[in-house]
Parts: sequence; C-alpha cells; structure tokens
Amino acid sequence: MTSWVPDACTLPTEERPLRVAEFDTLLSTGVTEMVRVDAGHVRLTLRPERVAEAADLVARESACCSFFDFTLAGTVLDVRVPTGHVAVLDGLVARVS
Repeated sequence: MTSWVPDACTLPTEERPLRVAEFDTLLSTGVTEMVRVDAGHVRLTLRPERVAEAADLVARESACCSFFDFTLAGTVLDVRVPTGHVAVLDGLVARVS
C-alpha cells in the first residue's frame, strides 16, 4: 500500500497508511482532470468543494516530504518532484480515478 513512499519521507511509518488513504480519497473522488505535463509534473483539476481539503493535505505533506512542490491556484493543483522522485509522482498518478 505504501511501497511507493520514499525513504526521504519523515512522516512516522505508522501514520503513512493514513496519509495514503487521505490521498486515495482526494485523488479518486476530488479530481476532475489530470494532465501529466512531464515526468516530474502533474496538473490536477479539483472539484471546487475539495479545494480546502486539498490545501490542508498538501500543506501537511509538504512538511514531511520536502521534495514535493505543490502549487494550488483556484481548483488547479500542480504537483512537481525532482528527477529522483518521479516514482513517487507515478504512485500518486496511479491513484487518480
């Protein structure tokens, strides 16, 4: 379930499944469109009613996984990672329904 979570993540191991579940919920029910801009960048369009939830989640994720670069503008969430963490982005993209 959390095999794509990198060692660089500082979130305690026991909390990781809960965070993955939060992402699963947001990505499976809150995304209306996904565009893979390039290997290290994905652009997600969110349902307006899920923007506050997304803002909270990405703020908490930024605190434990500093390699993520999240930019939320309106209903558009850009997620970027450096080359060494593309597999993590792939893991998130795979969860979008």
